[in-house]
Amino acid sequence: MFTGIIESFGDVISIEKKESNLIFELSCSFVSELKIDQSVAHNGVCLTVIEISDSSYKVEAIDETLKRTNLGILKVGDVVNLERCLLPTQRLDGHIVQGHVDQTGECYNIIENDGSWEFFFKYDNSTGNLTVEKGSICINGTSLTVVHSTENEFSVAIIPYTYEHTNFNTFKIGSTVNLEFDIIGKYVAKLGGAYSGAKIL
Repeated sequence: MFTGIIESFGDVISIEKKESNLIFELSCSFVSELKIDQSVAHNGVCLTVIEISDSSYKVEAIDETLKRTNLGILKVGDVVNLERCLLPTQRLDGHIVQGHVDQTGECYNIIENDGSWEFFFKYDNSTGNLTVEKGSICINGTSLTVVHSTENEFSVAIIPYTYEHTNFNTFKIGSTVNLEFDIIGKYVAKLGGAYSGAKIL
């Protein structure tokens, strides 16, 4: 489990294709603290560390992960948001993040607001995913609060600290991002759909 509070950047050093999978080699500030089999969120995607060297580590993404996320379009030199899994003794500063990305979204507008930024995203809502104003959303692993919400679009406000310490500063109009919708909202939506179709005896 994760909190959506980004720890560090990761730089993609190499990408190796292995059948339908991709093996990513990355460098980051906490390589020396990693262990084999450890879970690390990469742009919000939970991946297992499979190899470690002095200055880099490797993770493998399977075909299903590549289809649902933006990892498949990463290139050598790209920067990803990193977060190690939550310790039981840590404060939950963001919200409950599983590291299981639901789908991708597209940035379609960016507004600079004299000290902050508002980013607007659209997504395919045919899967039933939704946002609510003042609810939580995880974008590239970053826990954020929804500002405006419509049927298949939403916006978030980004403060300077978040802009500087995540890869939001690389986003442009047309950028593809990973979206993990709030787990509580997903359960409520599913239960609501189940009850709406239930017969009252």
